[in-house]
Amino acid sequence: MLEGDTIEKYHLLPDKKRKRLLANLDENDLISLTGALQDLKKEVFKRKEDVFLNLPYDEIPTPAYLIDETLIEENMKLLKYVKDRTGCKILHALKAYATSATFPLMRRYLDGVCASGLNEARLGFEKFKKEVHTFAAAYREDEIKGVIKYSDTIIFNSFYQLERYGRWAKEEGLSIGLRVNPGYSEVENPMYNPCGNTSRLGIIHTVFDSHYESYSHLVDGLHFHALCQQNSDVLERVLDAFEGLFGKYLRGLKWINFGGGHHITRDGYDIERLIGLINRFKKKYGVTIYLEPGEASVLNAGVLVSTVLDIVKNKEEIAIIDASAEAHMPDVLLMPYRPHIIGSDMPYVKKYTYVIGGPSCLAGDTVGTYSFDRPLKIGDRVVFTDMALYSIVKNTTFNGINLPSILVLGKDGSIRVTKKFGYKDYKNRLS
Repeated sequence: MLEGDTIEKYHLLPDKKRKRLLANLDENDLISLTGALQDLKKEVFKRKEDVFLNLPYDEIPTPAYLIDETLIEENMKLLKYVKDRTGCKILHALKAYATSATFPLMRRYLDGVCASGLNEARLGFEKFKKEVHTFAAAYREDEIKGVIKYSDTIIFNSFYQLERYGRWAKEEGLSIGLRVNPGYSEVENPMYNPCGNTSRLGIIHTVFDSHYESYSHLVDGLHFHALCQQNSDVLERVLDAFEGLFGKYLRGLKWINFGGGHHITRDGYDIERLIGLINRFKKKYGVTIYLEPGEASVLNAGVLVSTVLDIVKNKEEIAIIDASAEAHMPDVLLMPYRPHIIGSDMPYVKKYTYVIGGPSCLAGDTVGTYSFDRPLKIGDRVVFTDMALYSIVKNTTFNGINLPSILVLGKDGSIRVTKKFGYKDYKNRLS
């Protein structure tokens, strides 16, 4: 039976002691440990809601992304636990979050990063300083030298690109992979479905089957990506499809990359199922397994702080803030989704309801409709949650609106400004 003290101190144990502990636990104890660690993480995040509500926002310049190191570390701990139980390797996907101020913390837990091209690969090489795995739908001839220089693994999306650059990369000591289309996905929005009928991402089985034999001597591993914010039951069905199409090619390879989209740090995620899938796959094929989550690394670990600039009236009361959905949180419009505002509820649930809109000229630059216990007033702070992922990396200076500052809330409670933006950043992008 696991003792509470053992659970509390699990993440503080040295690697050898953690492995010894896990080896001595039976199946029921392991399941209990997983649940207890998830509950501990959930409690830390819950307590942080009060911290976010009571920060000295009058001293914080807005708009500003505020990244919380404590919460990132809680996510890291769960990812490290999956590594402890499986021996898999976990890479952070820079496409979701690339704020290097927190990389020293993250690299203590993860094996490296996955990049989508030259600039991400270089950032990972220079700032994360561990493994860099790079995949692009197609590599530019004038950038491939840099990609090879900054990467440890390069993954190709076609046999043409493998033929053109693969031998060169191999001679430079890189591990070589191919991205394949597993033929199955449960992603409903076509914009985010990498396995759709017109997807350009991943070699389909019929093409792979026709050409692989001629290039197999170059290939160390296969990569697939078919998830988007999904649980491990979906991964199980994707793996069934992947094995059905590509299983006969897997023995003799060095690694298989299960891609990203694994919402491992989300409350209710079935970590035990994920662990079982990885362990069974490793045992069957004798390969190293890679995961490359992006969102899971920083899920719910950052907020966007904004200020109410004005309140106008149409059919609804409309609060205009200094943050823009179009410019600063584009996935709100693209996904689309409705981010949570601390202290708010759905429309008309609380006494005062407002449409929250940005300052840009785009008529649709609205975040959503929210209700509050008290009326909003000019100068109030509005704090959006879960703004670390896919916001900072995708924002723009549309209308010349300044990008939000980037602030880090340290584990000691200190707030440090790591980046401010101004006119020069806008001008330099355009001329």
